[in-house]
Amino acid sequence: MAQAMHPAVVSHVPAFITAPGETDYFFIGVAIFLLVAVLAIGNLYFQLHALPERMAHRTSKVQMELVAVLCLLALFTHNHIYWIAALLLAFIEFPDYSTPMTSIAASLEKLSGRDKQEPDDVSRPQENEGASGEGV
Repeated sequence: MAQAMHPAVVSHVPAFITAPGETDYFFIGVAIFLLVAVLAIGNLYFQLHALPERMAHRTSKVQMELVAVLCLLALFTHNHIYWIAALLLAFIEFPDYSTPMTSIAASLEKLSGRDKQEPDDVSRPQENEGASGEGV
């Protein structure tokens, strides 16, 4: 037996309005769509937010860590200037100054006759102790 409709209901009720006690499929569909949409937009937000950090993986370790810290600051403080700074810093490739300087220092040590394994400060106190012990 079909349930009688309420007298205040119009004769052309939309299809998404369900009778009492029946399953509301439209509500379930909208709830699932909303959940998927929130998860997709959140994933897109976090992927976009981590973009400078992923770009900085090809740079030096210090630069990558600095970009990662700026991205985290931007995420937690909602200040977009940190994210923009991280993005610009990820695009810039800093030159490597330490490798040529180390090479120059090694060449100068080789030219001056100093051995890199034996610093001068280690050998001098032993000679002075031996000289002072003979005089006493």
